[in-house]
Amino acid sequence: MVYAITGASGQLGRRAAESLMERVDPSQVVLLTRTPSLLQEFADRGAAVRAADFADADGLRTALRGVERLLLISVDAFGARLEKHRTAIDAAKAAGVAHVLYTSVPNPVDGNPAVVVPDHKGTEEYLAASGLGWTLLRNNIYAEVPLRDLHEAMNTGRLVTNAGDGGTAYVTRDDCAAAAVGALVSAGDDAAVEVSGLTAYTPYDLARIAAAKIGSEVEVVQVDDAAYTASLIGAGLPHSLAELLSAFGASAREGYLDTITTAVQDLAGYAPTPLETLV
Repeated sequence: MVYAITGASGQLGRRAAESLMERVDPSQVVLLTRTPSLLQEFADRGAAVRAADFADADGLRTALRGVERLLLISVDAFGARLEKHRTAIDAAKAAGVAHVLYTSVPNPVDGNPAVVVPDHKGTEEYLAASGLGWTLLRNNIYAEVPLRDLHEAMNTGRLVTNAGDGGTAYVTRDDCAAAAVGALVSAGDDAAVEVSGLTAYTPYDLARIAAAKIGSEVEVVQVDDAAYTASLIGAGLPHSLAELLSAFGASAREGYLDTITTAVQDLAGYAPTPLETLV
């Protein structure tokens, strides 16, 4: 069996590459990246590192030759994401890939206010209609994401949020990568998998975590979406990232991010990392 990972030099992809190298013989590993030099260490250990760009359909198809199972890591190309994903799925089918695993988001359904949902929903639908075997890895929000707000709360005694009392089942990138690789090496029937931590943290839970670290109370300050976006921009975040985080807050507030599963335990073989240990 030959396995491939797209975006293998990225934050999630590199973690997945390392996990896959630990699970199978390096001769079974194909790592795809636009910049092969970034993965030289994996090539030195016996993996095949191939240049691949989602904007180059022919080159991508060539890079996928001989691959049987593909972990397709979603790209950070807002506005062009769906087109690039369709290109990758088409290339996989043309190259003879049997099964594609795709990293999606929780509850990619109409009504979910997360701005990334349309691209992920469209990709899921395109993959399901492709004739390929498929697995949808619906990763919850990375546990690294709320750390900025937690540290700000520890410094100011205030946790500003637009999430209401909605919960988010944060999960670390390491755990997402390990779960993805577990699914990659055991892929069977078509399936959608919600990948989460074991706790759905509300803003009030986050405030308690921050308060425990500093030994004093932390106030939760609820604001609307526009005010939260503005606060993030004021803190120096790029406008696009601020809008994304604000949309995730709205998604949590409306109950789209609180699903808890045992997917990490089932696929990676260990319990997911609690958010508290990262603070």
